[in-house]
Amino acid sequence: MAGRMMQKREGFTEEKLYVLPDYWMKELEQEALTSELFVTDIGYFPNAEYHFRERPEGVPAHIFIFCESGEGWVELRSGERMTVREGELVIIPPDTPHRYGAGAGNPWSIYWFHFKGDHAAGLVSLFGLSAGPLALSPSGIARFTEWFQPAYELLAERTYSLTSHVHVAQTTRQLLSGIGLNTSKSAQEKKREHYLEQAIKYMNQHMEESIRLTELARHVGLSQQHLIHLFNLETGVPPIEYFLRLKIQRAGQLLDLTELSIKEVSSAVGISDPYYFSRLFKKMSGFSPSRYRSIPKG
Repeated sequence: MAGRMMQKREGFTEEKLYVLPDYWMKELEQEALTSELFVTDIGYFPNAEYHFRERPEGVPAHIFIFCESGEGWVELRSGERMTVREGELVIIPPDTPHRYGAGAGNPWSIYWFHFKGDHAAGLVSLFGLSAGPLALSPSGIARFTEWFQPAYELLAERTYSLTSHVHVAQTTRQLLSGIGLNTSKSAQEKKREHYLEQAIKYMNQHMEESIRLTELARHVGLSQQHLIHLFNLETGVPPIEYFLRLKIQRAGQLLDLTELSIKEVSSAVGISDPYYFSRLFKKMSGFSPSRYRSIPKG
């Protein structure tokens, strides 16, 4: 509609809607068990024809919108309009001017919630949930729909129960991280993941040996520089450092689960000098091999 937009001011049939009272929000911001993450608003708008929201100043919380069916659109800071289709989610960052609404011909049905807290922005960033509309995998959709109804009922029916808010906060953290781990990846991200998996698989298959960077790069099919960049990006350490960490991890398992001597453990992870092995093990684990073996576990 050129020049104007119809707006639905009243509710939608079978909608669900809960808004946290302001004074409870202040309590949750101060409560240690919820200050890092909590839900302030939650709802479901089915077949939301003419649905429209515009907030020139934004809101002080992240807005999570999942399109169950139909389609809609989102604009941030008066920028380019993003279409949000069935099975996709979008998260609007806090304090960001925005507007959004249902598609004209096929209006969306949406689940939505607002969340805030000291860890909110970090979770969204770490799990890559801020990159525009993201398609959920079938397992991600199932995870979300299983989370929504219990969370909504706890908040709407037990508004003044701190235990309910703490529980919803914890499950929301799991929801966001789980979706992030299972969200459809770009072709480039999938390619990086494939190279990384191939390199780590090769490391595990050659745990009893020493491998060179040239050998690993050739096996994966990347240049040495590209492989180093990939490992630094995805693991925070270069490939050979990662391989040494795998060796020490395997050594710890052997110390815990076998009667092998420290020299035999060293040999089993491809380190011929047991004194070097002991120094490396202590550097990475904080304990000498013998002290590590003596610590009760489980």
